[in-house]
Amino acid sequence: MSLPSGIVRVKANNPGPFTGTGTNTYIVGSDAARVVVDPGPFDPTHTAAILAAAGGHPVTHILVTHAHRDHVDGLAALKAATGARTVGFGRPPRDMAAPTLLESPSGGDFVDVDLALDVLVRDGEVIATPGLEIAALHTPGHAPDHLCFAIPGSRALFSGDHVMGWSTSVIAPPEGHMGRYLASLQKLTVCSQTLYLPGHGEQIEDGPRTVRAYLLHRQMREQAVLEAIRRGASSVEALTGVVYAGIAENLMNAAKLSVIAHVELLAEKGQLSITGPLTAPTRLTLR
Repeated sequence: MSLPSGIVRVKANNPGPFTGTGTNTYIVGSDAARVVVDPGPFDPTHTAAILAAAGGHPVTHILVTHAHRDHVDGLAALKAATGARTVGFGRPPRDMAAPTLLESPSGGDFVDVDLALDVLVRDGEVIATPGLEIAALHTPGHAPDHLCFAIPGSRALFSGDHVMGWSTSVIAPPEGHMGRYLASLQKLTVCSQTLYLPGHGEQIEDGPRTVRAYLLHRQMREQAVLEAIRRGASSVEALTGVVYAGIAENLMNAAKLSVIAHVELLAEKGQLSITGPLTAPTRLTLR
């Protein structure tokens, strides 16, 4: 499958259980200038490949879908090489009392909580670049600062980690929030763009269909959590063993976080009672 004319993908060499075959960086623009979407990890080889893909044209803007390190650790190097303005939603104020924000499903720091950007944009704002306009869509859930970027008048939507081409997004509290994620998926169902260019994996030809499948998947997962509780599973630990039976050991922590995200949403909806802070052994009961 070829990308639309004027868009180039450069894939970083950072494969893993949470990045698939690697993080995608996109270069888009006119003959006057280029825009980069997600500079990717810190890797001089990847930065050099981005500059080569720009074909000698000036890079005026670097757009950031969200501040997870596999998407932004290469930002400083690319900005230094191009002088481009950096653009994104921006992180919420850092909560120094919540160090667990930094813990990823794989056990390491994965959020640049102090990411500084030149320009902060909000939902619906249009970023004007030489020869190209790009609209920002705030799509929190995987991350509070997550943006998708749409090119008005075209099929193309840069979907970051909100809708990926190889796996559903990991919703890992406290960084992730299931209710906001589902609302953000619903938001895309009314967008005119149909070709999704994700942060990981291959392009998605029918994005709205994939979004509908994601919504159904999460609905089924929620029902599986409720059914497991009805059958006697009364903790996140027990629920994970039932709902994610047979999952690979290196994905078990991510599975627990996904269960926590569903449990949080069910509690918010008044369907569950939680006894004490929500951790793996916390007792859960249906209301």
